[in-house]
Amino acid sequence: MSIGGILLGIINIGIVVALLLLVGVIALWIMGLLGMALPDEVRKLYIAIVALIALYLIVALLFGLPGIRVLPMSRVGLPIGFG
Repeated sequence: MSIGGILLGIINIGIVVALLLLVGVIALWIMGLLGMALPDEVRKLYIAIVALIALYLIVALLFGLPGIRVLPMSRVGLPIGFG
């Protein structure tokens, strides 16, 4: 793997972590508007889950393991699962 590929992968990991943290902040903000407060344990658990996802992505990048596909990929003309 080239250095450019590794740098691009690290940038992608940073984007994923930033988006996950942004989702958590927005959820916390909405719950604050509704008058419900989250306990500190729940916040720490969410951050720990985001950290585990980041660790998985880093290990997958370094060792070339397959990542998790959210959207199924298929080749043109072939059904999903045969691509």
